[in-house]
Amino acid sequence: MTDAPHEPTPTPVPAPVYYTSPTPPPPVAPETAPYPAAATTPESPKRSASVGIIAALAVGALVGGLSGAGVSMWAVNANSSSATGGSASPASITVNDADDATTITAVAATASPSVVTISASSGDTAGTGSGVVLSEDGYVLTNTHVVTLDGAAASASIEVETADGRLLTATLVGTDPVVDLAVIKIDDVTDLQPLEFADSSKLNVGDTAIAIGAPLGLAGTVTNGIVSALNRSITVASSAVPDSSADTGDNGSEPDTESPFDFWNFDVPGTEDRPTTATSTISLPVIQTDAAINPGNSGGALLDADGKVIGINVAIASAGGSSAAGSIGVGFAVPSNLAKRVSEELIEDGSASHGLLGANVADVTLASNPDTTTVGASIQEVTSGGAAEAAGLTSGDIVTKFNGVPITDRTDLTAQVRVLAAGESAEIGYVRGGEARTATVTVGELQ
Repeated sequence: MTDAPHEPTPTPVPAPVYYTSPTPPPPVAPETAPYPAAATTPESPKRSASVGIIAALAVGALVGGLSGAGVSMWAVNANSSSATGGSASPASITVNDADDATTITAVAATASPSVVTISASSGDTAGTGSGVVLSEDGYVLTNTHVVTLDGAAASASIEVETADGRLLTATLVGTDPVVDLAVIKIDDVTDLQPLEFADSSKLNVGDTAIAIGAPLGLAGTVTNGIVSALNRSITVASSAVPDSSADTGDNGSEPDTESPFDFWNFDVPGTEDRPTTATSTISLPVIQTDAAINPGNSGGALLDADGKVIGINVAIASAGGSSAAGSIGVGFAVPSNLAKRVSEELIEDGSASHGLLGANVADVTLASNPDTTTVGASIQEVTSGGAAEAAGLTSGDIVTKFNGVPITDRTDLTAQVRVLAAGESAEIGYVRGGEARTATVTVGELQ
């Protein structure tokens, strides 16, 4: 196994139904301050759990302690081969009694003008998602799977509907399929209202979490809940557009043919023959929330009680084998510190960098490691001249912590390594021969 483990190529599955939303009337909301400099400190350590996910595909997975419970994962955009009209409520926030307004109301009124609805189309395939305004002149952060239609289109046509009722064209600035983020640029605007990023490393489980986006094309939808867990790691199908140089893993090895998850297809009438373009998987570090997130929320904002972005919504879990049931209170968002770093690099260079450990890793099981009770990611082999070798790691070491975050399996380790930009350093905790040790590793660059 490599530190960028791959799952087997998913079998063809249907895409969710695409919805449109009407032009909403303009809202009235206060301005927000520019967002501060990026923070690179990881989220406060919490025990993480690997969850098998497949982006925008109706594919089930075994999930940590819910093994065999029939939990499937969906990226939260809405794609299909044709568009169907939908009746959506206005995107403006209605406040009938200001004296009785809640914190959620205040956040919604302030932040909703900074969340847009994104429509992407290519040929007979179309989809909608959400986006977060980064700048007055039109930079918007969203998910890669929104703008590539789950990897089906390299140059989809992109339209953006703003909260004040404008329908505008946009161009793709850059995608980062490694963490499913992308930046687009709305054409010819100078008056958008950017959101401010919070420091996701300072979040606590139980903090307020407010989601704003366009689920099912319903622009300006506001839901709320709490931060359910921090430092989760999930596995999702890559939305990178396939090319002749397919990703074959960190060390040039072929993708894994064995998966720690069970994947299966679900029957959605009328779409049985729709193929998936996913050819590999990615490991994402995420915030878990019970705020309702549904198809179409992809790329939208997850906010704190101050109206600052704590995450970019990316995926949901769905019980019963279909996303048609919608939110079950298990949603995931890319942490704001990572999202902010990646967005800045995409705007500056059109691409973003990610760390590479340079080691083949595997989950620790009693079958493979009968002499240990340590939970973590087992080093199988280190790459000559790589970051792991330089840090003194060797075959048989079990990584238990990375940059302050507990590591429970190879998905955790891969996700946390990818949080870092190439050349950054982190403290790594590991067990060798029953003895706990630490080392400093300077990660290489994922190609």
